[in-house]
Amino acid sequence: MVCECTLVVRTYECDHYGHVNNAHYLHYLEYGRYEFLKTIGFDYPGAIKAGYGVYVARIEIDYKKSAVTDDVLRIRSWPAKKGVVSGIIAQEIKRGDEVIVEALVTWAFVDTAGVPTRIPKQWDMPGLRPEPSPGQKEEHKS
Repeated sequence: MVCECTLVVRTYECDHYGHVNNAHYLHYLEYGRYEFLKTIGFDYPGAIKAGYGVYVARIEIDYKKSAVTDDVLRIRSWPAKKGVVSGIIAQEIKRGDEVIVEALVTWAFVDTAGVPTRIPKQWDMPGLRPEPSPGQKEEHKS
């Protein structure tokens, strides 16, 4: 499942070169991941209340093009990998058909001490798992 959301670049996000400062793309990606979690039914506020969290452990980001003030950007997010404790969300930011940013975000489910822990059933949403590629058999565990 791919989740898409949009935002408009604001003037204060641009540097003196007139394009979005690289650090702001991290905010855009965070916004996209939160929208993704809401879309798949992941109760993030509920997980936090229960003493859990989803921490970003690593971000690999490739900047392809620059965005400028008033650009309408589309953030696309989808699961790329899923384990029992962690996973990877693939993301891209597009302006029209142009890819601005590509990213792979490794996340881990953590307990109250911030230690990675097995995802409890109520937060282990099917939407966190990547969909099999066409022609690929889905793995089933007994």
